[in-house]
Amino acid sequence: MRLTANLSLMFTEVPLLQRFDLAAKAGFKTVEIQFPYEETIEDLVDAKNSAGVNVCLINVPAADLMQGGEGLAAVPGKEEAFEAALKKCFRYAKALGVKVVNVLPGICLHKGQQEVYLDVLKKNLLKAASALQKHHILCTFEAVNTKDMPGFLVHNTEQMIDILTELDHPNLKMQFDIYHMQIMDGRVDETLEHYGHLIGHIQFADVPGRGEPGSGNLNFKQIFEHIKHAHFHGYVSAEYRPSSDTDSSLKWMEEYDLSWTDQVAKFS
Repeated sequence: MRLTANLSLMFTEVPLLQRFDLAAKAGFKTVEIQFPYEETIEDLVDAKNSAGVNVCLINVPAADLMQGGEGLAAVPGKEEAFEAALKKCFRYAKALGVKVVNVLPGICLHKGQQEVYLDVLKKNLLKAASALQKHHILCTFEAVNTKDMPGFLVHNTEQMIDILTELDHPNLKMQFDIYHMQIMDGRVDETLEHYGHLIGHIQFADVPGRGEPGSGNLNFKQIFEHIKHAHFHGYVSAEYRPSSDTDSSLKWMEEYDLSWTDQVAKFS
């Protein structure tokens, strides 16, 4: 299992550029960042190299999505803005050696227009998957629960599978977020067991609360076993909000399997 830490939610006791070093000291050989674009490419590369870690994933810029807007990837009339965002993302991904780029479908605020938005999303996903394939970067897209983000266009596993089946692109897979899909589907074990080959990246947090494993109700011992035996070969990211300081929240790493850190070093 290739374990990684999400620097957008973890180690937030310090600014982003200092989190690389903290993650390395905690045993992570690989990290991911949701949106690294407030920092320069040069500063990020320096921080990455200084800490001796890899960056496995970043998201395509999503405009106003995190502030309650619709985002870019599915909004009619914003196709050129999405293409510009994709180009910006690629510059960061190339410099950082990123292996996976994730597209957030975004929100539809217009009742009855979901199919129109889905059509735009599919076209943009094909464009992104094809462009990234030329550079050996996997494209993923993610479903997000509608309790945390009402109106999110793609919000369950079935929708992701339907889109993947329809588009049938060799460089497109789902990013499977255990926290979001447990809230929406409640069948994460089943999805991991049967659809691991369609998953390009996994993220996890406990439910409820989006905290570290053990802070909620999920059986992570069972979940991690399913991941290990699934037909899945990507990264597994701790993307949670620590219930206290980040270092104190990492007890689960030893509780579930001490060998993970060594496996990360071997595969990264």
